[in-house]
Amino acid sequence: MSTVDQQLEEIQDTIESEIPPDITVTEVKYEGPELVVYTRDPKQFAQNGDLIRRLASKLRKRITVRPDPDVLTPPDQARAAIEDVIPEEAGVTDLDFHEDTGEVVIEAQKPGMVIGRHGSTLREITQEAGWTPEVVRTPPIESSTVKNVRNFLKHEREERRDILEKVGRQIHREEMSEDEYVRITTLGCCREVGRASFILSTPETRILVDCGDKPGSEGEVPYLQAPEANPLNSIDAVVLTHAHLDHSAFIPLLFKYGYDGPIYCTEPTRDLMGLLTLDYLDVAAKEGRTPPYESEMVREAIKHCIPLEYGDVTDIAPDVKLTFHNAGHILGSAVSHFHIGDGLYNVAFSGDIHYEDTRLFNGAVNDFPRVETLVMESTYGGRNDYQTDQADSEEKLKELINETYEKEGKVLIPAFAVGRSQELMLVLEEAMREGDIPTMPIHLDGMIWEATAIHTTYPEYLRDDLRDRIFHEDENPFLADQFNHIDGGEEERMDVAEGEPCIILSTSGMVTGGPIMSWIEHVGPDPDSRMVFVGYQAQGTLGRRIQSGRDEVPIGGGGGRTEHLKLNMDVDTVDGFSGHADRQGLEDFVRTMNPRPEKVLCVHGDERSTQDLSSALYHEFNMRTFAPKNLETFRFL
Repeated sequence: MSTVDQQLEEIQDTIESEIPPDITVTEVKYEGPELVVYTRDPKQFAQNGDLIRRLASKLRKRITVRPDPDVLTPPDQARAAIEDVIPEEAGVTDLDFHEDTGEVVIEAQKPGMVIGRHGSTLREITQEAGWTPEVVRTPPIESSTVKNVRNFLKHEREERRDILEKVGRQIHREEMSEDEYVRITTLGCCREVGRASFILSTPETRILVDCGDKPGSEGEVPYLQAPEANPLNSIDAVVLTHAHLDHSAFIPLLFKYGYDGPIYCTEPTRDLMGLLTLDYLDVAAKEGRTPPYESEMVREAIKHCIPLEYGDVTDIAPDVKLTFHNAGHILGSAVSHFHIGDGLYNVAFSGDIHYEDTRLFNGAVNDFPRVETLVMESTYGGRNDYQTDQADSEEKLKELINETYEKEGKVLIPAFAVGRSQELMLVLEEAMREGDIPTMPIHLDGMIWEATAIHTTYPEYLRDDLRDRIFHEDENPFLADQFNHIDGGEEERMDVAEGEPCIILSTSGMVTGGPIMSWIEHVGPDPDSRMVFVGYQAQGTLGRRIQSGRDEVPIGGGGGRTEHLKLNMDVDTVDGFSGHADRQGLEDFVRTMNPRPEKVLCVHGDERSTQDLSSALYHEFNMRTFAPKNLETFRFL
């Protein structure tokens, strides 16, 4: 008998000694980080509300209780019982029964009413129907991504359960090594922006944190060929901090080259990764480049995702616990905290962070029990990288829009589909509602509308006041009449360019391809129009060159020729809308940590930014700091 089977037997014995004699446990198994308990008496389990909590506390594991398939109430009877329990105002839109696991997926407009106070309605559902409920939100704005991901995972439930069981056995395997060390190897994003990728290793475990591309470059992949990353199929886990392509683009590539393990991320990160990586393949194909992997690999990655919520402490290896915390950067972005060994060492990867609250998100969390080493982004870590206050930024943007409107021009804003676009939508909707700028069409091109739909699917990840507004359809700012989703392609773009004054939000945010190139062609020659940069423009991107004063840009000519277009429109930059903390925010993030880390690795910034921030943190806080290069390994302990 394997050590895991022996462990499960012992756990079942412990459970049976703790539960009342009228409850029977038929099987106990691991599914990913969770312990799943099958019982012939789910209703009795549900009647004792504290029983599962007591067991979870005693066993120090996350527990899910499911009915044994042999004792399930027929779905038709269960449906009637569930509909009797759930209040009509919850807006249930679908009930999906899975007899192999005894779970019923309840899709509702107001999931909180299905859950009830402290889970009381969920327990009542199990008491009355005997099924284990799982609750998901009906998107207020229809999202093809959310729909496709849910349908895909529904059809792959059986294979996914096999994956989770395999992962669970790996997590709970016996520790083999008596050595103690922690190492971090940098595979990308050191003294550069993008290509984020790190290996966190112990004698027992290897974890890959992020695997992204480098904006403005072609085919610059993280150093996955490094010995610390190989063989890929022996990596224990992948942790994805957020879905932006400079962190996620090459996650599917891992599966092409043999990786078959879990990806830990938040639920919105999973959905956004699917959206952005599929678009990444589409853009590559349109530009005549060979995509680095097939769309099948994106589906494989989604199948292997294990979503975690902020604050949940989760075993991901025999000697590693992972906890996600809000990073304030984009939807679902996470500061990733690793607790290694039995109190041996703690490492946090910031991912990308925004320290202050924004219209969309609460500021990044930095409250950890312990962190000995912090791996910290430095995008705006340079000595003079101080962003304008957001209120001042909004005023400047409104001034530029009013000036352009008076000239009957158009305002073209290159924007990242995820995060900055939604922030701007909130600013523009409020400005028009309060009369600060004239009411005019706001055209959304690229993936912005779809990304917005995903935001409204997961309002629990947004600021509280915004979440409350989304729940009231008549107050949902994303549904304002001014917003127009460009879905008519080039013909619609030409009509807009020849029409009345308007605002255009278009991907890509760094002008590296996508529909923004078409808008530049249509609007760029117009001296009455204006381009406004609101996000970071990485070195080597066309956005950075235009921002720096270049007034001729290449456009696709016929027969594979490249032609150049003269830009006559004004070009402005409005700081303060970035999803990244500025220099002050980065310093404040470290300053307010208690206790502060002993060491900080400054990454994800150009050479000047990482070295400036590293030097400043050393002098201000008297801690060991580094501005590593790619392919360096740091040993702790």
